[in-house]
Amino acid sequence: MDQIVIRGGNPLKGIIPIGGAKNAALPLMAASLLTDGVLRLSNLPHLADISTMAHLLGDMGVSIAMEGDAPDGGPIGRVFALDASGLTQTTAPYDLVRRMRASVLVLGPLVAKHGHARVSLPGGCAIGTRPVDLHLKALEALGAEIQLSEGYVEAKAPNGLKGGHVLFSNVTVGGTENILMAACLAKGETVISNAAREPEVTDLAHCLVAMGAKIDGIGTDTLKVQGCESLHGADYTVVVDRIEMASYAVAAAVTGGDVVLKGGRLDLIEAVVDVMRRAGVDIEEVEGGLRVSRKNGAIKGFDVMTEPYPGFPTDMQAQMMVLASVAEGASMITETIFENRFMHVPELVRMGADINVHGRSAIVRGVKKLSGAQVMATDLRASSSLVLAALVAEGTTQISRVYHLDRGYERLEEKLAACGAEIERVRE
Repeated sequence: MDQIVIRGGNPLKGIIPIGGAKNAALPLMAASLLTDGVLRLSNLPHLADISTMAHLLGDMGVSIAMEGDAPDGGPIGRVFALDASGLTQTTAPYDLVRRMRASVLVLGPLVAKHGHARVSLPGGCAIGTRPVDLHLKALEALGAEIQLSEGYVEAKAPNGLKGGHVLFSNVTVGGTENILMAACLAKGETVISNAAREPEVTDLAHCLVAMGAKIDGIGTDTLKVQGCESLHGADYTVVVDRIEMASYAVAAAVTGGDVVLKGGRLDLIEAVVDVMRRAGVDIEEVEGGLRVSRKNGAIKGFDVMTEPYPGFPTDMQAQMMVLASVAEGASMITETIFENRFMHVPELVRMGADINVHGRSAIVRGVKKLSGAQVMATDLRASSSLVLAALVAEGTTQISRVYHLDRGYERLEEKLAACGAEIERVRE
């Protein structure tokens, strides 16, 4: 098993290219199941979750061809051509779904296009409960017959789905994406109320429109979909990864660096930028991206609460805790999305952070320095917070279980090393 070893203390300076968004790419790949044409996706990140989704689709009979790569031969900007015209089965087995919850996104497209699907229930999740009941209720609202049997969701709509009104009791990104794809092939109009507004949902909607779907209200919490008899293929570029972008912005800030995030977009991370600017971090738009630096002394304490988009993203909570750990004064960070997303706290405390958790809130009192230590990643965003802490800590930090990191950060060691970080991947 791999470890990442970081010797901290170096300000990051240089250019970091931002890759395509994993959380946008996964539903886009699932959308290939809606058409017999070829869906060509560019700017796909080279990540473990993308490989898992490709494996799942390939096992179903989807033909996947790599048609492009980065000019320098690296993985950034990969192009996949997905052709589901020769689909051979509509089952998503447990062995693949358990590796990645986003596999459940094949459910809506399969039922809509083929009238049936058998998809394994995802099972548990390290950061809390993420039930799929909202997905299932939404499909039932469009006429699908749902049964749970032997750990699988069996969905049928032998006469096709019919438009209807879907009202989500809670904002759900995956649920919105699943029903949005299904509604594109349902008969009549579907109205989705309390829809998630995340950029990844918007990206999916734009791709579906490029495939011939009729969707109104994109970017709002009410989506209206006029069902079509069929969709066609399209060429589409995956949006840049806002969480990768914001994570590297924090890396520049905590190390007192000066970094240009190539391809970065301010409109995707406005809530994060607002908090970071209040903390004393300089962020400005420049040609081709964003520049992040810290020119005016120490970081100042701040308060932040995670909320559905356009609020502060839960996927940045752990990283911002590192920023708070080296700030002047106290900060309060409140997590409202997941009930078990403070698992990085004990590891940060091992590195010298002063953090006290009270229910869903953490009080963080800034310290003058963090110290290198042996730490263990517990989930994707927790692992990135440990990397950030290691970059600013005195001494050497060894991070184990970094396979979590590989699910969401492409070429992390290479990108950080190019900006002056002392970082390497080693075998335990």
